Amino acid sequence: MSAEIPASREVPQKENRFKVWRQTRPFWAGLLTLLGGVPIAYLPYGDMRLGNVTLAMKTTAGSSALIIGVLLITLGLMMWFQPAVRVFAGVATIVLGLVSIPVSNFGGFGVGFLLALIGGGMSIAWAPAPPAGEIADTEEAGEPETSAEAGAVLTAGLPDQRGPEHHTTDKTIDANGGRNSAG
Repeated sequence: MSAEIPASREVPQKENRFKVWRQTRPFWAGLLTLLGGVPIAYLPYGDMRLGNVTLAMKTTAGSSALIIGVLLITLGLMMWFQPAVRVFAGVATIVLGLVSIPVSNFGGFGVGFLLALIGGGMSIAWAPAPPAGEIADTEEAGEPETSAEAGAVLTAGLPDQRGPEHHTTDKTIDANGGRNSAG
């Protein structure tokens, strides 16, 4: 190990703690989901004043728009602090973004809707990086090594594979070795 290679990914230095935290979860997906929930929740209740004219976007479905916005903000925080549920949070974000179109002023005038869809898709597509030890092994060896223990784990739930000549009863001989044919 040289001085340039960090000892571990889990023990970050003080200057890059946020960077390591951000890289171990779907950070941008959560941020876009949070930002998508704000206009969806705010616009049905917000007022905009232009001089003496007040523009109010209040609708009868304001409470449901508030609920959708708060749920999107909650899902964005969940993506940050519970990365294991990123697929559920992504699917729920997409569904809530789609529901916000008829409920919340066309999904916060399209801004909240688009941010929610992009954030949900990014959350579903995000996958955690492999541990640093696996990356180093693949770079050194060219391809990952499979140990006997890893092979045993991979085949633990599979039944023994038999050749086509192995028949246990007369019925399986009539059934073409246990294989069915369509037609």
